[in-house]
Formats: sequence, structure tokens, C-alpha cells
Amino acid sequence: MTSETPVLNDSSPPTAARRLALGLSSRAWPLLQRLQQCSLTDQLALTPGAAAAIPDLDGTCLVNSAAVLLQQHWQEGGVLIVIGATGAVTRLIAPLLTDKDSDPAVLVLDAKGRRVVPLLGGHQAGAEQLSREVAAALGGEAVLTGDSAVSGRLASDAFGHGWGWKRGGTDANWSQLMKAQARGEATRLIQTMGSTLWQSSSAAQASQLLGPDAETGSAIPTNAIPTRAIPTLEISTSMAHAGACTWHPPLLWLGIGCERETSLNLVERAVSSALEEAGLAESAVAGITSIDRKGDERALQALAQLHHWPFRLHTASALNEVPVPTPSQVVAAEMGTGSVAEAAALLSAGDKARLKLSKRITHANEAERGAVTVAIAESMEAHAPQRGELHLIGSGPGDLALLTPEARSALERCPAWVGYGLYLDLLEPLRRSDQIRLDGQLTMERDRCRQALSLACQGVRVALVSSGDSGIYGMAGLALELWMELPENARPRFAVHPGISALQLAAAKAGAPLMHDFCTVSLSDRLTPWEVIERRLEAAANGDFVVALYNPRSKGRDWQLHRAKDILLTQRPDATPVVIARQLGRQEEHVSFSRLDSLPVDTVDMLTVLVIGNSSSRMEGGRMVTPRGYPGAELS
Repeated sequence: MTSETPVLNDSSPPTAARRLALGLSSRAWPLLQRLQQCSLTDQLALTPGAAAAIPDLDGTCLVNSAAVLLQQHWQEGGVLIVIGATGAVTRLIAPLLTDKDSDPAVLVLDAKGRRVVPLLGGHQAGAEQLSREVAAALGGEAVLTGDSAVSGRLASDAFGHGWGWKRGGTDANWSQLMKAQARGEATRLIQTMGSTLWQSSSAAQASQLLGPDAETGSAIPTNAIPTRAIPTLEISTSMAHAGACTWHPPLLWLGIGCERETSLNLVERAVSSALEEAGLAESAVAGITSIDRKGDERALQALAQLHHWPFRLHTASALNEVPVPTPSQVVAAEMGTGSVAEAAALLSAGDKARLKLSKRITHANEAERGAVTVAIAESMEAHAPQRGELHLIGSGPGDLALLTPEARSALERCPAWVGYGLYLDLLEPLRRSDQIRLDGQLTMERDRCRQALSLACQGVRVALVSSGDSGIYGMAGLALELWMELPENARPRFAVHPGISALQLAAAKAGAPLMHDFCTVSLSDRLTPWEVIERRLEAAANGDFVVALYNPRSKGRDWQLHRAKDILLTQRPDATPVVIARQLGRQEEHVSFSRLDSLPVDTVDMLTVLVIGNSSSRMEGGRMVTPRGYPGAELS
């Protein structure tokens, strides 16, 4: 058996908001409230002059001078959103600037939210990416002037964050690589581990990354290799080599055994020593692991929390089944298994794991207590659910104008899009050059959900796309069920972003047919027995509901719609109006009307949604309406 102990994921100082939104004038207040409603900020703030002009100001809004507020919330990994003039913000932050590694992201917005400018921290602090998300949520435009964004190249020093990786290498190396790419020069790619899906993006293709690489056999071929040394981008678990810029996928599992009450300092020293000996990067660590009897060991718990590493535990019987190079009879007698560190590391790393370092024992010095055994295994698949995100996107009927701002913002956030090819085609105009799409087949919903969830568990930000609303006959329920099957501490962030359903658009095109109680019924019996569908149709007929029929008819299901029509006619007039809406939101859109008794069943297909009125629905002037009340009712 395997379990994980809880690990904190947020290391932000408790006295400072990770995302502060500051208005420099009272005109910024409506936009500040919108940012808060869209969950784009943790804390609102105003200058004293701006606050004085707003009656009944919420007591949770911070009020102080702009200079003081910015200084108080200036933190590595933070975000400062300022609504005001770009020049004023530039002067305010100038005294606070330090370096690229520690400066926060600073975004400047106009008071209408029409322009979002990533003023500082465009790549390393994520300001460019966040500006896209904020602009999409507000219906504005991100003003990007960085060379990578303008030229459609991959932001080599930033893209890995979206894939759940951590960065390594010196600032000087990264500066050399980015300048070389800006000059149009080739750079070398070495990828030994981690997902290679990113390489299929057109931005990666345009980034002058040379290959094929001898170690992977696959990279992105471009120009011929110049004779002089060229900058190198390496994706691996190894420590950064001299001159290399590295991204580290979380693939390493640290198996740790220790004596009771071992010092935290000793555990940290043993881990650092083991990683250094193996030439492996701490940034590539996926988690730590041990026998379940060590789950309450305070030093191991502290180590996991300090580094935000999952802490995975295994039973002695499970560990005893793992072949290891150096089993111990002494450990077997005491723990019930011949290996703790090596076996735990290999077991956590999963199928085809490789032991990168056999167990090393480190003893306490005079200032420490206990003894520690460390082994390191490398997994074939990354593990970072605490960094991963799965976004269920309701793409609407197909017209991009009907895509909700929330869904558009989530699409901007995700480097990987998963969905049925037709639905991804409809969203294609929105896909950036650094984003990839993974097309699936129409009936393979479970496979698409598993693929998207697997990527999210690896630390990737993933958009799983459905047409209409993903929570209405879409992918949200199936994806959520699979997500719930995961251990609580192994679940990535899960969010559902609503879309406009075909039912809503059909109603809007027809007039106002849904002004009274209504229901939806899918006539597909692939997942629901027909007997159940018939009972629902009978209940809808008896209850005099307006009925929307999804999946009404296909080549393999050509009789169900006839039966549904007959059931509804038992309880409502022959002249009941019906909306026949096909290919909604697309160029081939066609909306027509019919009487229920003369419904042209043979012209209906799977691209059609039917809206069938109740006993009081009527047609007039080419529009269908269902009154809000029955005859004789008075509206108050």
C-alpha cells in the first residue's frame, strides 16, 4: 500500500498578498472590483486620495500611499497589478528594482481594462503570460513587446513553467541563449528526460533549436551547426553543466530511511550530498518516500514541507517485494523489509524506474543527532500534481464571439489543449504558437480525459475542451470522476469554465421558448438504457415541460426520435411548436420551426438540437414564445 502525507503548496509570506491590485485614482475602483470578481487578485488597494472619493469603501481594501503599498508587497514570486499611467508606475517601482530572479511581475492597466502591459518580469516572473490571461478575462488586449512574443518564438527561459518544470543555470547563460535566439542564431537542444510534446509547437519549431540530439534521437532540426560553441538548452534531471541553460522535470524520488528523532539538518545534508554525488539537480526532485513507520518522523515531514515535496509512504510488505542491489538483513529484522531507501525510491518512481544512486548512509556530526540513508530513483513520468492544472473548457457552440471571457482566459493559461479535433479546429484562431493541441476521436471521451489528467498530474497546465458547456453532456463529469479516483494529495487543480450551451443559443435564435420550466433529454442510448430515456420523456410530457432534445438522431439510431415524438404527443397538442436548430454558432447554422405532429424526423441529425414547446408555447411573427405563466395567471 502507498499513501502520502499532506504538504503545503504555498510559501508566500503571510503578511503580503501574492497578487495585489492597486488603483492610483478613484476611476480605477470599478476595474479593481472586476479583478476581484474574476479571482485575478488576492487584495485590493487604493491611494488615500482615490479612497476618499469612494463612498462606503469596503473595509478590506488597503489604503496607503502607492510607494508604501508597492514596497510592502514587493516580493519574489508576487504579482502587482497597478491601474494607472505607465510612466507613473515606472517611477514608483524604480527604487525597488533588484534583479530578474527576485523582482515580482508588474502589470499596468488602464482604468477601462482595455490594455494590459507587462511592465516588469515578463518571462521569469510570468508577467507576459499573466497579462494574456487578465486581458482575456477583461475582454482587453495584452500589449507585449518582448522579442519572443513578437517573433512567435518560444520563450525558452519561461515556457517550462507551464509544463511543471523548474529552471536551472546561471543568469549569464540564459542571457546568452536568449540573445542568440533574438539574433536568429541557432541554439542546441539536449533533452534526455521529460515530455517532448512541447517540441511540436510552431514556436518551438521557430526557435532555432538544433538536432537531432544523440541522446534522445529527436529534437528540432533547423540551421547547420556553426563552428563556434553555441548556447545549449538542456532538459534533464542532471545538474546544470557549465554554459547550459536547464529545465528540470520532476522525475527523481528520494528514498530516505533514518533513525528516530534524526536532526533535520542531518537529513538535509544527506540529501544534498546524495544529489551532488549523483550529479542530479534538486529542482528535478518529485518527492521523498519512505516506509510507513517513518510517516511521523518530524525531520522528514519538515523536509517535505520546506521544499513542497510530496511525502509518499509504503508498507513493509510492499517494499519487501522490490528487488534492490543492496538489501540488509539487519534492516529486514528491524523493519520487516530488506530495504527502505532503495525500495521506496524505486516503488515510488513506478514502472521502468532506474536507480540513479544506491543507498548512501550519512552519520551525525557533533551538532546533529541520528543517521540517514538516502537512495535516488528516476521515474519515466514526471510527478507534480501540486503544480498541474486541469481546466474543463466549455467552448460554446462554435462562434468565438460566444466564448466566455473566463473560458478564453483559461485557454490562454494552458500550453496543452486536449479535445475532439472538430472542437479544437473551432478554437484554432485563438491558439498561440507556443501552445500544442492533442486531438482525440469523437467517441474516445474517457481516453481524452485520462490523457489530460495524466498530463496535469505531471505538472502541466491542461485545457480539456468540450463544445457547448462542458458540464452539460460534456467532459466535466467524466473528468471529475477520474480526478476523484486519485488520492487527495495527488490531485492537480481542477476547474470548470462554463460555456454557452446549444440549448441556450437555440432558444436565443428562436425567440423566448424557455421562459417556463424546461428540461433536457439526450436520446443517445450509448450510456443510458432506452427504458430510462422513455421514462424521462414520459415524465417530461406529463409535467408539461418545455423539452430540449440532444443527440436526437444518428445513422445507427434512426427510430428513437419517432418514439420520443409519439410520447410527447400523448400529452400536448399536435400544433406544439418545435425549434429545429442545426450547426449552431457555425457557418452552416440553420434554424427553422415545425409543428410537433409534422416534425421532419428524417432531416434531423446529431448536429441538431430540438426545442419542443409546452402546452402554452406558441408561434407569432416568426418567433416562438413560452409565456412565463399559464392562462389566468397574473405576474406580480
